[in-house]
Amino acid sequence: MKLVAGLGNPGKEYEHTRHNMGFDVIDELARRWSVNIWKTDMKAEIASVVRFGEKILLVKPLTYMNLSGDAVGAIANYYKIPAEDIYIICDDLDLPAGKTRIRKKGSAGGHNGIKSLIACLHTEEFVRFRIGVGRPKDGHTVIEHVL
Repeated sequence: MKLVAGLGNPGKEYEHTRHNMGFDVIDELARRWSVNIWKTDMKAEIASVVRFGEKILLVKPLTYMNLSGDAVGAIANYYKIPAEDIYIICDDLDLPAGKTRIRKKGSAGGHNGIKSLIACLHTEEFVRFRIGVGRPKDGHTVIEHVL
């Protein structure tokens, strides 16, 4: 079993913002894979699908970005999913908009959602897909830029 979690913030005011890039990717995977049954459990929206001969959990934590590890950690623990089978999708200010970086392990790189995951999973060894959103321009703050 694999767990694919997109990081973001719940609520209409955050929909389709740069900071919710992870949620948007999960929604796109669900659309492409014809997933339309979601349940709310363990502080997350969860859907399951069988692809490539394996069960995949699609997860959108409802804990807000900075506490994403609470939900992902609980789900991984419940389903006994090892860290190497956890895939995280999140935004990254330090990458140009649209560029993606994939890493099998590493530090949080200043991303609070990743910090939470590392703390709750007790490891840095999970795959992360960082999607670039670039740095703010034109005098905008980081918060204005991502939200």
